[in-house]
Amino acid sequence: MEKKTAPRIIVEGNIPFVRGCLEAVGCEVSYLAAADITREAAMKSDAIVTRTRTRCDAALLEGTPVQIVATATIGTDHIDLSYCREHGIEVANAPGCNAPAVAQYVLSSVARLSNCPLTQLTLGIVGAGHVGTIIERWARALDMRVLVNDPPREAAEGGDGWSTLDDIARECDVVTVHTPYTTDGDYPTVNLLGTDFFRKLRRHPVIINAARGGIVDEEALLAALEDGVASAAVIDCWKGEPAINPRLLEAATIATPHIAGYSRQGKIRATAMALEAVCRHFGLAKAVPDSEAATECARTVSVRGVADSYDPFADTAMLKGAADTASAFENLRNHYELRPEAPDTPIS
Repeated sequence: MEKKTAPRIIVEGNIPFVRGCLEAVGCEVSYLAAADITREAAMKSDAIVTRTRTRCDAALLEGTPVQIVATATIGTDHIDLSYCREHGIEVANAPGCNAPAVAQYVLSSVARLSNCPLTQLTLGIVGAGHVGTIIERWARALDMRVLVNDPPREAAEGGDGWSTLDDIARECDVVTVHTPYTTDGDYPTVNLLGTDFFRKLRRHPVIINAARGGIVDEEALLAALEDGVASAAVIDCWKGEPAINPRLLEAATIATPHIAGYSRQGKIRATAMALEAVCRHFGLAKAVPDSEAATECARTVSVRGVADSYDPFADTAMLKGAADTASAFENLRNHYELRPEAPDTPIS
């Protein structure tokens, strides 16, 4: 009987909790820096496990034996999905893996920036997917008034309770975006919060982007901050990362290097989902991340609990204090000390 050839896997070396897992189920694994995941390397590989810094398109994949690209991230902006589909390459991502951590980032930022009890604030959530629904649940449990805008879900599900962007611009003290980044289709999100949106602001809200760079028009946001129609910006996701806009870096009250989702539990979930996809594709036994099992997302949080669980100003100080912002952005991301997620705190 012919011996089955071991799958050859490239794994981006900065993915945590992964080393030894695929080897344990019979794979040959090469751990490479993102810059070293080249077409030459891919020519000797059956699968790639990556993060957002590796562009997976024809330039990388053409003519290679790669059968599956698994990204240990929610987003797939770095993967040419059309090319992969046309060439029979499976793509797997990790939807929802870091949603509790992003929700923690958002509400901790709100709690630390607010000059009044959160119960007096109206929160606008643009995009009610994995992250947005957790933020909505936590915020409602904290007795915040919440408006939710999600036209694709509204069209699919119908019902009452949805808000327009005009409603959010008019009524909200905080606006946070959690949509994917899309440039076409029925509901494109590129520059979704732009000049027209900011012109309609009435309550001088805090604007938060912990979703994807490009969803918020950065020049329009800078103008809104300079004019005082927006009171503050909290930016974790930037256009052109890691070469981010220096003016927005200076203007943002909280400015972090795309680490909103960098919790220990979130990284365990992401790695587990990528490993599961690879093992399923090749018919292998289950590979288990090199860590304890991820905990469940908190059902509810307290204001003190979520604020104390993460301090965004510490990460802001490191990024704003760097002499070389682009290098610091990558270094801080790649060597980030993963934080625990917000604790589950029942509301009495």
